[in-house]
Amino acid sequence: MLQVPLEIAFHNIESSPWAEREIRARVAELERLYHRLVSCRVRIDQRAKDLTGTIPPVVHIELGIPGRTELVVSHEPDHLLRKYQHPDLHKAINEAFRIAERQLVDLKEQRDGRTKIGDHDAENQSLGQVAEITPDQDFGFLLTKEGGLLYFHRNSLLSGDFDGLKGGEEVYYNEEVGDTGPIATKVRVKGKNLGTE
Repeated sequence: MLQVPLEIAFHNIESSPWAEREIRARVAELERLYHRLVSCRVRIDQRAKDLTGTIPPVVHIELGIPGRTELVVSHEPDHLLRKYQHPDLHKAINEAFRIAERQLVDLKEQRDGRTKIGDHDAENQSLGQVAEITPDQDFGFLLTKEGGLLYFHRNSLLSGDFDGLKGGEEVYYNEEVGDTGPIATKVRVKGKNLGTE
């Protein structure tokens, strides 16, 4: 149970009852996932609008956890534009809470001593496949088993040849939160070990 009442704020966008209901339901899930939550603030901000109205809002979540700094989750509009063909408020809420859930699970595992930061990378890796590769611009996108797209940079590839990657090729990766939302790190081509090509 949150010790501080949930705060939901809308900026430059109309508040809507369905969005508030959705946020309250997702916060309840976070509380079930991590019983030590003491506060939660959710801010929905429509920073800009283009002529087509396709720029999605930013959902910013701040979670209060005893004994540590607040856990902050936020993603930039271009993250949603890359991930979804038609991003909207519903997708923005889902994506922000998906990231928050993932961070809380990681935090819970660290607290319970099941993983140490930086150790056991193999245990935390997921299997995905190359969806799109742009060698001349040093980045690509991976398709996750959930069907989402994750950005990754040439420097994230630990094994395999970035320029030789092909769509559909299976890779292992770790998911982390970068400046603009989730990204793939420590990418390894399946079947290739570190230090071998």
